[in-house]
Amino acid sequence: MSAPILVTGAAGFIGSHVAHRLIDRGESVIGVDNLNAYYDPNLKLARLARLEARPGFSLETLDVADRAGMEALFAKHRFPRVVHLAAQAGVRYSLENPYAYVTSNVVGFQNILEGCRHHGCRHLVYASSSSVYGANTILPSSEHAPVDHPLTIYAASKKANELFAHAYSNLFALPTTGLRFFSVYGPWGRPDMALFIFAKRILEGEPIEVFNHGRHTRDFTYIDDIAEGVVRVLDRIPDGDPDWSGASPDPATSRSPWRIYNIGSGSPVELLRYIELIEGCLGRKAKILMRPARPEDVADTTASCDDLERDVGYRPNTPVEVGVARFIEWYRDFYGV
Repeated sequence: MSAPILVTGAAGFIGSHVAHRLIDRGESVIGVDNLNAYYDPNLKLARLARLEARPGFSLETLDVADRAGMEALFAKHRFPRVVHLAAQAGVRYSLENPYAYVTSNVVGFQNILEGCRHHGCRHLVYASSSSVYGANTILPSSEHAPVDHPLTIYAASKKANELFAHAYSNLFALPTTGLRFFSVYGPWGRPDMALFIFAKRILEGEPIEVFNHGRHTRDFTYIDDIAEGVVRVLDRIPDGDPDWSGASPDPATSRSPWRIYNIGSGSPVELLRYIELIEGCLGRKAKILMRPARPEDVADTTASCDDLERDVGYRPNTPVEVGVARFIEWYRDFYGV
């Protein structure tokens, strides 16, 4: 078996799926997670129980913002490949607790970069977010477009990750690839996500709040498609582009070994249609409370995944009808409802 891959946020929604995907193909994985209480830790523990039942996985309970702890971990294992998915999640929570995002998403990422720099990492793949597109309304969103106007603290922290990664790629020839995920959903999802909230409230007979009167669209991307994309990108170590020009700078590439990719379905769905699918799978109608749009919400999202398909031969392809049905099946089974 090859040297272990570090997956941070391994008890999280995306991290646990990526860890399973890596183990499926014969990799060994060391997971890191601090098991914080941002949402129900029992859900995180249940994800971990599935991983810990598999040979090839081990967990280090550690906060990526713990500088000494992360230094010791990297010194011990000298990970040749790192998938950094740990972060303080949630767009709206950043309005209440902005310091959590600086600590986890900025300080934590700095610790990852330093560990990779000093201990021979050959490729760092890290989670960015579609939220970095912010006020840029040109669709589909392209990695080659500027992203200089984030609308939330969460988005700003993810943009900062991309900038820090570029600095390390430039200064220390550390190959880094950032992945902008678009509206990830599916089984084992987070309780603060729309699909989870809507399903829970509909089953409990409680009303759901629908902002912007449900007229905005989202590029919902199924979790298995995200995990597959992450693993494929991990295998493609970026080179610097010798044709990159500072006179006409491409935001997606660099003369340093640094790259940015979108991972999205490319098929946006209106929120009201998404709710209809949930209702159909549950066999119940939602009680809807229409609300105006909020300042932190972007109107529409659609990913251009042409670069991902060209470079790694992959494009997400799970229809939202299939993905929502799989989530509802998981939710009913997990919670016994």
